[in-house]
Amino acid sequence: MPDSPLAVVAGPELADYHFGSDHPFGPLRQQNFLDGMKRSGLSDRVDFLTPSRCDKARLASFHDPSYIDWIKSCSDSGDGYLDQGDTPARAGIYSAACTVVGSVVDLIDRIMRNEYRRGFVPIAGLHHAYRDRCSGFCVFNDIAIAIEHVRKLYHRQRILYVDIDAHHGDGVFYNYQIDQEVYIVDFHEDGRYLFPGTGTADETGSGPAQGTKMNIPMPMQAGDAEFEQQWRIAEVFIRTIEPDFIILQCGADSMRGDPITHLAYSEQSYALAASSLAALADEFCQGKMIALGGGGYNQNNIAQAWPRVVRAMLESS
Repeated sequence: MPDSPLAVVAGPELADYHFGSDHPFGPLRQQNFLDGMKRSGLSDRVDFLTPSRCDKARLASFHDPSYIDWIKSCSDSGDGYLDQGDTPARAGIYSAACTVVGSVVDLIDRIMRNEYRRGFVPIAGLHHAYRDRCSGFCVFNDIAIAIEHVRKLYHRQRILYVDIDAHHGDGVFYNYQIDQEVYIVDFHEDGRYLFPGTGTADETGSGPAQGTKMNIPMPMQAGDAEFEQQWRIAEVFIRTIEPDFIILQCGADSMRGDPITHLAYSEQSYALAASSLAALADEFCQGKMIALGGGGYNQNNIAQAWPRVVRAMLESS
């Protein structure tokens, strides 16, 4: 039996997903999380797992093969950008991105084999990547690949994806907009003020999936009180779903003081989301839940928000 009901994936291979020390998505994000875990007294309460790397076939469960090959070529050369100018083609980024995906999938497998009830991957939750293009620091969409993995291998039919990152998870939402088996609740800063400019409240799914999604755009400077008010509404919606697997993307860029966003949550909002979802996971899906770090560009916020998510999932176990 594992020493803890919760596992955390961390290691230099995972930390290598970054775009340089001068980029907002820099190389120290994992270390700041680990420092926060230690200061919070949580390091001895979880099992740490080494990162895993996926192969091209795993990537191709969501991404176009030609796009995968292009990323590999750009990574080999290390020149230029992978998008319109936000995401440099850093040498080695292909391998690092494969490690993000592989680590998420490996942890899900461990959860589904009942080795752990929950898990956390700090450098993951790359919710802007599309099937055929990179966007917003996101090369491969580990979330979408995880969704495909869970429902194809484990036959889960009511997968819940909750996103509290300041940015709308467009790469996930628009891929599953007409999918009845994927339920989405996405809290984000109003797209009128922040990239990618999407996720209006009237986007609730299309066609047969109408009503299976919630987009909750938050006003600039929204804090814990506003988040809790909207969370309680979302919680009612989630309960009607009775999900059979839960994925949380908990980007730390919704906290007050992030340099590129304009929300003002404290770690209290992260604790609320994680503890609520953990309780719902216990009720509906044998506790099975994974949390992914997502964005966050204030290193102190990373050191507070993500350990608070881990603590909430542990204390709900």
